[in-house]
Amino acid sequence: SSAASDVYKRQVEGLAKSYADVRAVAGVDFWVDAGELFGFLGPNGAGKTTTINILTGLARPDAGTIRIMGIDCSRKPKAAQHLMGIVPDESNLYPELTGFENLCFCGSLYGMGKRERERRAEELLKQFGLNEAGSRKFAGYSKGMKRKLTIAAGIIHSPPILFLDEPTSGIDVASARQIRRLIADLNASGVTVFLTTHYIEEAERLCKRIAFIVSGKIVRTDTVGTLMRQTEDTHIMRFEVAGDVNLLCGEIMTEFPGLKAQATVPDVIRVESREPVKVGAVVRFLEDHGTEVFEAR
Repeated sequence: SSAASDVYKRQVEGLAKSYADVRAVAGVDFWVDAGELFGFLGPNGAGKTTTINILTGLARPDAGTIRIMGIDCSRKPKAAQHLMGIVPDESNLYPELTGFENLCFCGSLYGMGKRERERRAEELLKQFGLNEAGSRKFAGYSKGMKRKLTIAAGIIHSPPILFLDEPTSGIDVASARQIRRLIADLNASGVTVFLTTHYIEEAERLCKRIAFIVSGKIVRTDTVGTLMRQTEDTHIMRFEVAGDVNLLCGEIMTEFPGLKAQATVPDVIRVESREPVKVGAVVRFLEDHGTEVFEAR
């Protein structure tokens, strides 16, 4: 029945939060199905992090209700935290501990026994490609490795729900690609994922549905297919490249005046045109400028 299925939904109604004169979240409503990968898409300062902090109990709302798997988190903000994995936009792990020690420590915070948390830590280090780094101090990790270990720490206790705040922001192209694959695999294994991002390409690649948030308000929520459907008079191509995408976008628009090019994630250029895009010409232009093109579609 629909009433029974609602128990498994994550529902948010009328969520609001202000800081002094700033209305960070202004009456937000949405729901997320069990097993869904749901994207919260918006520019920096739109209210994404404030929303995720409220949902995970790190901040108290001024108004609104939150229900997660039947638990009223508005009245009992800590009640559902054992169901959640939380990955903040900045790492919350300890630089003086090794990767393995960090994971084991996080497991202890969730009440896991010593043998269980050590087994799980070894399993995650292998899954995330961090086996060799497991015995090294976290302080010496690259940004991409730090983000991967932070995600591993967020799921050490095998939570059914994972909250990820800007998971690929500020890291290199290869690491971002690996992390997107890890997130997709986690969701495919049954984990419900709530993801914030300001990269439209990332949301399109990963999410089933997307909510656009601007100035603390959701302006639209829909499936990716509906939101990204090409209009009849617009042709869209995406080029996955290695290079300075912002610089390349300017060069493309100078060389091809009818095209609009923009960087949507660190390694992807989105090209729009009123006329069919001459893919070969754009690829040749990029390659002639020493840029490797991995994919065009």
